[in-house]
Amino acid sequence: MKFAFLIFKYFPFGGVQRDMLRIARELNKQGHQVEIFTISWNGDLPDGDIAVHVIPVSGIFNYTRYQRFIDAAYAQIRRDAESGSPFDLLVGFNRMAGLDAYFVADPCFVERAHVMRGFFYRLTPRYRWFARCEKAIFSAQAKTEFLLLSDVEKRHFQKWYHTPDERFHFIPPFLSSERLVQQNKAEMRRYLRGEFGFGADDFVYLLVGSGFSVKGLDRAIIALANMPADQLAQTRLVAVGQDNPKPFMQMAKKLGVAERVIISKGRPDIPQLMQGADAYVHPAYRENTGLVLLEAMACGLPVLVTDVCGYAFHVAAADVGLVSAAPFDQAAFNQLFQRMMTDPQTEVWRANGRRYAQQLMQANDGSAEARVLIGMARKKSGVANRAVQVSS
Repeated sequence: MKFAFLIFKYFPFGGVQRDMLRIARELNKQGHQVEIFTISWNGDLPDGDIAVHVIPVSGIFNYTRYQRFIDAAYAQIRRDAESGSPFDLLVGFNRMAGLDAYFVADPCFVERAHVMRGFFYRLTPRYRWFARCEKAIFSAQAKTEFLLLSDVEKRHFQKWYHTPDERFHFIPPFLSSERLVQQNKAEMRRYLRGEFGFGADDFVYLLVGSGFSVKGLDRAIIALANMPADQLAQTRLVAVGQDNPKPFMQMAKKLGVAERVIISKGRPDIPQLMQGADAYVHPAYRENTGLVLLEAMACGLPVLVTDVCGYAFHVAAADVGLVSAAPFDQAAFNQLFQRMMTDPQTEVWRANGRRYAQQLMQANDGSAEARVLIGMARKKSGVANRAVQVSS
C-alpha cells in the first residue's frame, strides 16, 4: 500500500518528527511505500522506499506558509492519483483538512486558546486558521481517524467537537531499545560533566525538549535561583533543545545563576546525558504526552514533572519521582526541585523507572502505529472497491 505522510517541518530532535520517521520505516519494513511531504527537512534523508518531497513556501505568517504548503502537497497528491498511482491513506502529523488519519501529538488548540489566551487572541487570523484546521478533522461530521497517545486530550477534543469514540485509536507509548542500554553510570557521569565543564560532584538537573517556553525552562531557572546558597553552589541545570536560548539566559543572568545554567542545541547523545544526570525536570505549561519522561525513566533518571503532562501519570504510577500538582505554584515547585537533591528515595526511583520502562516496551515494540494505519488503509480500500463494484 502507498501512504502519504504530511508534516510541516522535520528536524531530527523533535519528538513527533522522530515518531513520524519511525512509523514510516516500520511501514516500509512491512513492504509498504511511504512518501513524506514537508516544508523543510533538516537532517539525513531516510533509507529504503521512503521518498521525501520538500515543498518550500513563502509567506509573512506561519499559518500562511502552512496553508500554501497544504495546497501544494495536495495538488501533488492529486496528480499522483490522476497518473494512476493514488495514495491509499493520507496521514498528518499536523492538523489540516483532508486527512484520513492524524497522529495526535499536540493538545487541543481551541481548549488551550480559551484557557491560556485572552478574548482578543481568539479574534486573530492566526487563531481562526488553526481552529478551522482542527475543526475540519475533529468535528463529528468529519471522517478523520486518530492515533491517540494520551487520553488526557481526548476529553477536550470531545468537549469542543463531540468526536465519536470509535474514531480514536489508543497507541501505547513507544520506547526505543537504545534507551534501555545501560552504560556504566560512573562513566556517564564523567562524560556529562566533561562535556559541559562541570565539577565531578556537581548535581545536574536535565531538561530536554524543543520549545523551552512550553517546557517550562523559566520555571526551572527560577527554582534554581531560589535554592539555598550551599545547594546552589553544587548545582547545575542543563537544557537541550531547538529554541532561542537568549531570553532564558537573560533570565538566568538577572537572577544571578547564569554560570549555573547551560543551554544547548539538540544533540544525539541524550541517552548518555540522561544516564549521567542526577534528576530530570519537566515543569511544562502544557504537554500532550511527554515521551521524554519515559525516556528519562528508562535511563534510571528520577523525574520531576508538572501534572499537566499527558504522561505524568506514568511518573506517579511507577513511583519514579515527584509530580507538581495543578494549579502550578512556583514556591511549591521550588521545594520539590530542592527535594530532588536530597530525597532518600532516589535509588528506588531509579530502579523503578528502569523496570517500568521495560514493561512499557512489551506493550509497543514500535509497530503499533503501523498496524493501525494498515488497518485503516485496508478498510478505506475495501470501501472504495465496494463503491466501484456498485457503480459498475
